[in-house]
Amino acid sequence: MTTATTHAPHHSVTDHSHGAGCGHVAVPHNGHVDYVHDAHLHRSHEEHYDECEPVGHTECGGHTHTHGDGCGHVAVPHGNHVDYLHEGHRHAAHDGHWDDH
Repeated sequence: MTTATTHAPHHSVTDHSHGAGCGHVAVPHNGHVDYVHDAHLHRSHEEHYDECEPVGHTECGGHTHTHGDGCGHVAVPHGNHVDYLHEGHRHAAHDGHWDDH
C-alpha cells in the first residue's frame, strides 16, 4: 500500500515535466510511473505531482539475492537509504531482510 500527498517544491506539472528523457530514474509502480527526485518518489497526478511512498512494513519473503554495488539492479536513492529495482518493485534492506516498497 502507498500513500500519495502533494509534492510542494514543484507541485505544478508546468514547473518540470517528468517523462522519457527528463533525467530522473523512472520506477514502474502499481499501474503508473514514479520518478526519483531529491531522494523520494513522485508521480504526475492531475495538474500536480504526488509523493508516492509505501505505508506500513511489507517484508519481501524468500528473497535470497543480496543487493548492493554491482548487483545488476538499478539503485534508487530513497530517503535515508537505497532501494533496488527488482522484478517490478523496489527492495530495501531492513533489519536483516528485504522490504518490498
